[in-house]
Amino acid sequence: MRGQAKLHTPRERYREVLRQAILDAAREAFVRDGYEGVSMRGLAERIGCSHGNLYLHFKDKEALFDCLVEESFDRLGEGMRRLSESERGRDPVELVRKMGRAYVKFGLANPSVYEFAFLLRRPGQGAGKPHVAYKRLRSLVRRCLDEKRFRRVDVDAASQALWAAVHGITSLLILRPAFPWADRNKLISQVVDAAVDGLLA
Repeated sequence: MRGQAKLHTPRERYREVLRQAILDAAREAFVRDGYEGVSMRGLAERIGCSHGNLYLHFKDKEALFDCLVEESFDRLGEGMRRLSESERGRDPVELVRKMGRAYVKFGLANPSVYEFAFLLRRPGQGAGKPHVAYKRLRSLVRRCLDEKRFRRVDVDAASQALWAAVHGITSLLILRPAFPWADRNKLISQVVDAAVDGLLA
């Protein structure tokens, strides 16, 4: 948990445990009922805490939702960071392929987190800024271009095309689980490889 090393008193530990319980319950409720279908009072009842206690952690439903979105991006970004560091110095094209497969794998293993990051929206929510995972992908595409492994293309267009490919298959597999998909691993590899191969020099 964030800041866990600084927690000393039982009260501080309780507050952190309660905050995490709020986030877990809220994520499940937003995914199930949508933004409009969730109320702070209903969440408090579900968790078993007072309505006022909920507001000690989050000033309103909007702040709670935005916190979950940010947490989701952080978790995805952390997975991409670990992959990048473990594969440092390797062939950048193969790393792009691995990153694409890891992205899909993360989404399928954490569907509610992925839905928060990319599929759910609240009224008035802006377009948002590029997330850490996208920045890592863009940096890797730039490396492929600098090393002349990719043909001369716009770095943003190439990065966003790769992202669109992996996001598309991830979203479909999450949202349409009953569709008669081909072998999942073969399908994911074909989507990733087709997107990468189209950029090769």
